[in-house]
Amino acid sequence: MTHPENNTHPEAARPFETELLREARRLDREDPLAPWREAFHWPASPAGGRMLYFTGNSLGLQPLATASRLQDVLTAWATLGVDGHFTGQRPFTTYHHSLAERLAPLVGAQTREVTVMNGLTVNLHLLLEAFYRPESGKFRILMEPHAFPSDTHVVTSHLALHGVDPESAMLVPDSGDLLTQEGVAATLHAHGPEIALSLIGGVNYWTGQFMDIQGITARLHDVGALAGWDLAHAAGNVPLELHAWDVDFAAWCTYKYLNSGPGGPSAIFVHDRHTARPHVSGWWGVDLSERFRMDSTFRAADGAEGWQLSNPPILMLAGLDAALDAFDATGMAALREKSVQLTGFLEKALRTHLSGAIDIITPSDPDCRGAQLSLRVVGAPGRPVYDALKARGVRCDWREPDIIRAAPVPLYNSFEDVALLVGHLAAAIRDAHRDMTARSVLNK
Repeated sequence: MTHPENNTHPEAARPFETELLREARRLDREDPLAPWREAFHWPASPAGGRMLYFTGNSLGLQPLATASRLQDVLTAWATLGVDGHFTGQRPFTTYHHSLAERLAPLVGAQTREVTVMNGLTVNLHLLLEAFYRPESGKFRILMEPHAFPSDTHVVTSHLALHGVDPESAMLVPDSGDLLTQEGVAATLHAHGPEIALSLIGGVNYWTGQFMDIQGITARLHDVGALAGWDLAHAAGNVPLELHAWDVDFAAWCTYKYLNSGPGGPSAIFVHDRHTARPHVSGWWGVDLSERFRMDSTFRAADGAEGWQLSNPPILMLAGLDAALDAFDATGMAALREKSVQLTGFLEKALRTHLSGAIDIITPSDPDCRGAQLSLRVVGAPGRPVYDALKARGVRCDWREPDIIRAAPVPLYNSFEDVALLVGHLAAAIRDAHRDMTARSVLNK
């Protein structure tokens, strides 16, 4: 069940916080998406109120509709047994079809280019198995700085499996925290003919940078390389046009911005020109008209569906089914409009009221970020500040060695949430500096 809203602060608000709250509440009154906030369960804060939740970039909140959608599947299983694969309101055998239809517009794809299957890292392995073919001097793989560790594990293992030295074949432009156009251009100029493909996070998990997917894809194609993308932090967060941008392949999870639940199913995109490409096969990829003949001949289902291996976990698909209701109703355009405004409100408040105390490593250009700001605390250790936020009922997350990530998600975060976050952050930083001063005095 949901919890009542937090009171403003556990301590007297400072003048800037009062003004910030006033502005936040005005924006919330004007927000057409504000009612969606009540369509989700909210964890409780230590004080018993509603937690200030800014970790939808790790695990989205549970929609209220999820439990009933899961119960629908349990009821079908209980009452129909094995016949539930072909009968009932939502037969298990075709349950994933409507999910692909609903996901495709969120990523700018044709329905036949999308399917739901497996977990994200499994899908990245399967895609590289099909697309990475080191030959004729093309053996390198382009990645971004601070790539998600699992992506690095995937790339390293495929290079090693092909007998290619990961140290020399994995290319990461030397461009600091962010992937810059200059860094990409320099890397392609130096190694272009040797690059087989890319595996880049569409939105980098560590910095929150939204990559120029269209531009980088075009540059890769110019040097004869394929463009692959990990969209874990992009799907449901930023506008995507994978087909129009000519992306070759991509995969994403659905438990972050798409709110399908912990370990929720992954999805893949394979551009229409590649769906007939040789790939690892399994019986669930056989065309449904022939799948249950149990013939040893593989006749692929149409499009990306032919890339499926096993029958999917229907209970997890039910979580995704429930979560997509909100996206069907709002659309990515409205979510993106609020996201730009909400993240911009957070950035402005931090730069105005915590200037010099916080360094924002996420790009300031709204076109180059999604619903996340990655923060470094200046002049004090960051981890105690993060821990203090958590103790106050503010849930951001910590990424080593020194990053606090805060993700104001437009479906359920409010402008008031953001104002309260800034106030709590100011207090936590003030306490961290006071503790440092006290320790310094004691050590003299």
